Amino acid sequence: MAFLLPRLPLPASLRGAEVGSFAHRTMTVRIPEIGQRILAENEFSAQVGGRLKALLDELPHGEVRGLQDKGAPDSSNWQQVVAPYQGMNWLEVPWFFAETYFYRRVLEATGYFQAGAGQGRDPYAYQKRQGLQTFSEPIRASCEVVNDWLSRQKRAGSSGLIPNLIMLNLWGNQADLSMWPAGQAERPDHQESSGKLSHLLCDHSSQAAEILLEMRPKLCRVDVMLDNAGLELVQDLLLADALLGSGLAWAVRLHANSHPTFVSDAIIPDILETLEFLAQMGTVETVIAVSRLREYLRLGRLQVRENFFWTSPLSMWEMPGELRQELGEAALVISKGDANYRRLVGDRHWPFDTPLAGVLNYMPTALLALRVSKSQVMVGLQPGQAQAMDERDAHWLTDGKWGVIQLYRSSLPSTSQP
Repeated sequence: MAFLLPRLPLPASLRGAEVGSFAHRTMTVRIPEIGQRILAENEFSAQVGGRLKALLDELPHGEVRGLQDKGAPDSSNWQQVVAPYQGMNWLEVPWFFAETYFYRRVLEATGYFQAGAGQGRDPYAYQKRQGLQTFSEPIRASCEVVNDWLSRQKRAGSSGLIPNLIMLNLWGNQADLSMWPAGQAERPDHQESSGKLSHLLCDHSSQAAEILLEMRPKLCRVDVMLDNAGLELVQDLLLADALLGSGLAWAVRLHANSHPTFVSDAIIPDILETLEFLAQMGTVETVIAVSRLREYLRLGRLQVRENFFWTSPLSMWEMPGELRQELGEAALVISKGDANYRRLVGDRHWPFDTPLAGVLNYMPTALLALRVSKSQVMVGLQPGQAQAMDERDAHWLTDGKWGVIQLYRSSLPSTSQP
């Protein structure tokens, strides 16, 4: 299959072999720590525990091998993408491949796709539950904000608040359990709105609001590439609620991962459990919000899809044709989080001031990237901005304090439909 590639020449992929890089630290420190937490937070059988320990023993100098997960629905796809890297070690392969491959190997070890006790069992369920419970008050407050905004919309209109809703959604991306496990105090936060604004590297929220307002009379659909479960998923559901309740979109389609990955990345059961959590919280604010969301699901205006592409190590321009067509039917695609951003740009060493349009020209429709930076990949900054950031915060690319709201308007025709 022929792909529409980025217009600019592709630079080298990030790799764990780059000593001193965040990729190297991830593969030598963070991933082994995540593996140890998986063992500690689950009561696996001795056999499963042994397989997980053997996987951790491979890091980082063991050889990449093909999956040994007979009958798994994504097995043939993985065999194709693993083939070029077999025999290489975990540091030599592209970093994005290494990470997605690790999380897929975890499911192989636990028997997620095999008959038995591990079938369909989420190894990260404990962290996800904690991620909801830890943020009960911010969740209630976010529901209150959206309820109030929708009430004002009905009375007098308040389209000027759309950038605020986008901002609220962006900073939910700081709740990343692979970076800051539930219960740890190190997670970055910006309590004041002025602090949030000062930590924006790029802000296209007003331009995104214009697109949404242009969509209003056209019965358009907005697609959201989900990232983390927990607080961020609540924010994503509330953004969908706001878009639907205000008439800015006729339908919102959520794209979830097909299986657990990257610790907190959202799968369809997480969406259903989050709605149940909102209902069980029992506050006026959460009950009102979840009632609307459940009604939108019933009416088919809030839609949920999954695709094995989202758990693959492929770049976004390598998306299968049916997914490309599906996204092209949306008037706007919202990409959430760091992993999706890395997929969008191929997780490569782009100069930080590379124009967004030079990379995302393959997208079949407009795209809004909402991302808190947690890796050393970035495009779309102003010339000299990265150097200034180096002086201000030596770890600005990876410490989760800095966000981008970046809009790409596609030159390709959209075929928007609900």
